[in-house]
Amino acid sequence: MIQKEPAIKKLLDKLRHLVRLFRKSSVAIERLLGKCGLTLTNDCPTRWSSTYLMMSRALEVKDHVASVAESMTWDSLQPSEWQRLAILKDLLLPFAEHTKVLESDTNSLSLVVPALLDLRGHLSEFSRSRSYKDAATLAQKMSANMELRFGLFLDVTDDRFSPLAAAACFVDPCVSAEVLLENEDEEIQDLLKKAEDYITRSVTPRICEEEETDEEENRQAETTETAPLPKQPRFRFFSPSRPARPRTPRASIRQEIQKYKDTLSKAADAQEWMEFWSSQSDTVFERLKPLALDLLAMPASQAFAEHVFSQY
Repeated sequence: MIQKEPAIKKLLDKLRHLVRLFRKSSVAIERLLGKCGLTLTNDCPTRWSSTYLMMSRALEVKDHVASVAESMTWDSLQPSEWQRLAILKDLLLPFAEHTKVLESDTNSLSLVVPALLDLRGHLSEFSRSRSYKDAATLAQKMSANMELRFGLFLDVTDDRFSPLAAAACFVDPCVSAEVLLENEDEEIQDLLKKAEDYITRSVTPRICEEEETDEEENRQAETTETAPLPKQPRFRFFSPSRPARPRTPRASIRQEIQKYKDTLSKAADAQEWMEFWSSQSDTVFERLKPLALDLLAMPASQAFAEHVFSQY
């Protein structure tokens, strides 16, 4: 995406040329290492965040790069070009940060939606910047591209939409309130509704299975009650014909969802999801807790989520 903006591509190509000069010259590398202990890094089309990393390293040692380049009689970047690179670095920084988080198997799928919303806000803010017009234009194009690519996660009207990531976000107490529950944006509220509907649908089959099991147990109990006993029970108070113990009414999944939302609204601080759900009684969130743990166990690095930032 960043290569499609001509002025920015020209600037990056100039930086790449300078990097190649350094990396091909043992003398230049030795001089740069002597000054700062660091070298320049190449970018690679197949390596995530590589353009950001190339710019970041070059900016970190720019004064030393300029000094060594001058001693080697090479053309370096102009001060205004270094300034534009710094702005581009700021544009790509959040993408590099979220990519690092989401590519790890140790982070939950619940972080995908917050990351996307954060990036969308970042691009919206950056597109209004007047310090570097080409970067602002690029931010606008990246924002439009995000809307197309990420409808799967954010746009409930998209044919490809899946509520899985939103549902995982909802049951993560660390992000749910800030991202979904306290956000009055209409689009976010639609996303929240889809997440709740998905959870309700996912729990319903489990309830049906439990009810079928209960009915089968009741039928077996009735059969036992009506069938003649082969012999007098030794302990008459333990007779199988005794009345069944009344069942405690269970809350519906919708009631559990509302109770979960109420719990988050009263919480002073957000808890990590494992800590929160481990501390919750199985009888309070009898239906929601098992599904929440299943959703949150899914890593953010799943194939369909992992590709999110690969083109930036």
